[in-house]
Amino acid sequence: MINRQTGRQQDIYFRVMQILQENPDLTQRELAGMLGISVGKLNYCIKALMEKGLVKMKNFAKSKNKFGYVYVLTPTGMAEKARIAHHFLQRKMEEYAALKLEIKKLKLEVKNTIDTNTKLL
Repeated sequence: MINRQTGRQQDIYFRVMQILQENPDLTQRELAGMLGISVGKLNYCIKALMEKGLVKMKNFAKSKNKFGYVYVLTPTGMAEKARIAHHFLQRKMEEYAALKLEIKKLKLEVKNTIDTNTKLL
């Protein structure tokens, strides 16, 4: 459903849905702080998720939010979150494999440099 978004946008959508599922009564300011993004960017993101039918706003009198609402993932939102989580995990595993390879190459380079310098002394 959110397949046309960049990896970074999907990551933000995933993280927003993940946090909202666990803490539906967070204020936008609290959620933006947890994500390290501006409130405006978060607002844009939540509106996009609501327009796609992935998140809805419900009135909830006992919410700590001063406006008395909570954000709830819809069934479609939960399925989309699972799909995005799968892609997120695949990307992170690929990044991890690439990073391991880079570390291995750097270790070899450092070892070769040390061995060469030792021989020169």
